[in-house]
Amino acid sequence: MKRVILIYLFLPLLILNAQEVLDKIVAVVDNEIITLSELDNETYFFAVQRNLDPSSSEVKKQVLNFKIEEKLLYAQAELDSIIVSDEEVEGRIEGQLAFFIQQYGSAERIEQAYGMSIDRIKREMREDTRKNLMVQMLRQKKFGDIDLTRSEVISFYESHKDSLPLIPEKFKISHIFINPKATDKVKEEAHQLARSLIDSVKAGADFGELAKKYSDDPGSKNNGGDLGFVKRGKFLAEFEAAAYALSPGELSDVVETAFGYHVIQLMERRGESIHARHILIKPKFDDEADLNAIQFLSDLRDSVLDETNTFEYYATKYSDDEESSKFGGDLGSFEVSQLDKDLTNIVFKLKEDQVSYPKRLDLENGSYGFHIVRLDKKIPEHKPDIEQDYDEIKRLVEYDKREHLYNDWIKELKEKIYWEIRL
Repeated sequence: MKRVILIYLFLPLLILNAQEVLDKIVAVVDNEIITLSELDNETYFFAVQRNLDPSSSEVKKQVLNFKIEEKLLYAQAELDSIIVSDEEVEGRIEGQLAFFIQQYGSAERIEQAYGMSIDRIKREMREDTRKNLMVQMLRQKKFGDIDLTRSEVISFYESHKDSLPLIPEKFKISHIFINPKATDKVKEEAHQLARSLIDSVKAGADFGELAKKYSDDPGSKNNGGDLGFVKRGKFLAEFEAAAYALSPGELSDVVETAFGYHVIQLMERRGESIHARHILIKPKFDDEADLNAIQFLSDLRDSVLDETNTFEYYATKYSDDEESSKFGGDLGSFEVSQLDKDLTNIVFKLKEDQVSYPKRLDLENGSYGFHIVRLDKKIPEHKPDIEQDYDEIKRLVEYDKREHLYNDWIKELKEKIYWEIRL
């Protein structure tokens, strides 16, 4: 299934290849067209992901309607002069590519799978990414905030309570997360490597080739460390201060940020935007760093159990998860389907108010840490209750209201923007 999802995310590239032969136009919306190959591709992956029949005329009709709505929204975004900056587009593309690289294992595998270079992939993604961002901004502007009164929520509940689905079993959990701290020895080794790369560039080595070989930034290393044009305020403060202090062509000294050690070269400056490239060297965690993190969490767990202080106190003071630490480690309530396998295994073994032993936690960006987890409350499956489940019911009402407003708006757009189906 992961493979299917990844191909679906790269769908514009598959469509591009399909359109190299003569294609049929199946719909026109304002200045945009929808081709038969585009519709067939999207229908196939839409159906596969939902266990539907790709040859079903009803499925194809549904997908075509989705595509027409997308084009209508894009046309309205243009009418409303929704502007998406080049930096926002590049940032979204880099984020997507970083995710793809993590899933495929390397940029080279992506290039092999799609028969084109990363640079070409980025170029082909650019226009669709810009359009998607414009549509997202328009929808956020139109429906981002839905005002609801408590009486509306209660009225909805009273009218629909017999047909509302059961609230699934949930687990309310908190955690204390610790990032292993690289030892001084490991940090010094990383710093020395960054320093040696500066010396190599000054001695005539190619910066781009060194970035491809040594950089730990998956989003830029395969482009020779190229970060493109970026406006002031987008980089980390330490990185930005060093980069903006450079003249075009100049090389920085070693710059330390939360990500590691950077070697920066300024390529070009346009007003408040700069075009830079960098090589990132991350200190590699070693066994000693891992053991230190595990031991520290074990000590915190013991302190909670013997009531030296509360779990909330230690989470606020020590947790490296900045979002949850503000709330005493509170992560919220989750259904089983929302928990990954490792967290499910932890939670199922706990009783309320019990704290787990330290466990490894792998993060989406490829890094990791260790955490201890507390099961705050186990909430059995039950019929919706307006007091206990008010927030969930409110979300249902918001969704319902947003859908009605959206459908009414699409009808308005269809009346004022030209569109035609040619199937």
